[in-house]
Amino acid sequence: VGWGDMEPLNSSASSQLDTCFGVFNASDSRDNAQNSITSPWFSTAFGLIGLCSNLFALCVLLSSSRKLSSRARSSFLVFLCGLVVTDFMGLLVTASVIIPYHFIKFTWAEVDPSCHLCNFLGFSMVFFGQCPLLLGATMAGERFFGINHPFSRSTSISKRRAWSIVGLVWGFSCLLGLLPVLGLGRYTLQYPGSWCFLTLLPDTGDVIFCLLFALLGIFSVLLSFIFNTVSVVTLCRVYHDRESVQRRRDSEVEMMVQLVGIMIIATICWMPLLIFIIQTVLQQLPASGQIQMLPAETQKMLLIYIRMVTWNQILDPWVYILFRRAVLQRVYPSLRPRPSILSLYPVLNPSLRRKLTTE
Repeated sequence: VGWGDMEPLNSSASSQLDTCFGVFNASDSRDNAQNSITSPWFSTAFGLIGLCSNLFALCVLLSSSRKLSSRARSSFLVFLCGLVVTDFMGLLVTASVIIPYHFIKFTWAEVDPSCHLCNFLGFSMVFFGQCPLLLGATMAGERFFGINHPFSRSTSISKRRAWSIVGLVWGFSCLLGLLPVLGLGRYTLQYPGSWCFLTLLPDTGDVIFCLLFALLGIFSVLLSFIFNTVSVVTLCRVYHDRESVQRRRDSEVEMMVQLVGIMIIATICWMPLLIFIIQTVLQQLPASGQIQMLPAETQKMLLIYIRMVTWNQILDPWVYILFRRAVLQRVYPSLRPRPSILSLYPVLNPSLRRKLTTE
């Protein structure tokens, strides 16, 4: 990563290491702002597209939830609604700080000498970053048990319980984001001086927090992959069960298509950043104890990976908007109906089968 080329900081710069400044050369970034990939118009358009996409998806979700009688589908829409709200608020909070910087080009050390705004923005980046990954794993787990063990519970998850689970995810992500405020790791200003994030320096607290953030994100993605893979295999077995004569139910397939889409987007957008964080902090461990700044190349690569992560918040709502039965049936009118998940269990009591099919 180029750590061997770094020189020790002078006394004035080293005094900034106890604050949120000093990780990169702010004066150099302002001089090169016109030649960098940071454009105020690009950031503004990026934010507006994301906000409008999530707002549109939220309206579609609310409209669909009023027409549903299926409890399983209703609980799934609650998780989707929590995901869309999280993405919308994440874009709104971060854009309200980052976009003004690109137009005003204020000096962060003068506007926020106590680092309160930087800590808030860093917390927002971590909180709104981990929430979609954890919600994706939660949705995959709920569908896994709903499809593979549909009779292990007397009823599906109610809306109230689904919102409680979303609240638990938000609470856990909030606790994770507060760790630097409580003393584990730091939030520091990042290139080009418009945003704050966790610190990729060889300090013990920074390394632990970076690894915790990255490994938790990777674990969530892998867990989603395992759950979704097993659920898709189960649904494929149902689809090819020609002997069953069941009432048509496409909702299981529709939910899995949306979940797989969310998982693919999260994997493409997040895994490069998470792997980059782990590689960077582990390669810096031999330099522990030395006062150093982030190399320019590391700063720019981190910004590029963060831009990729932002696409996750923009593309997530379109997964639900585009991959609904109403849309898919217009594109493919001959789309074959899928049999019910009940076809996996052909020896059920007929009255129980009629009851479950009605529900």
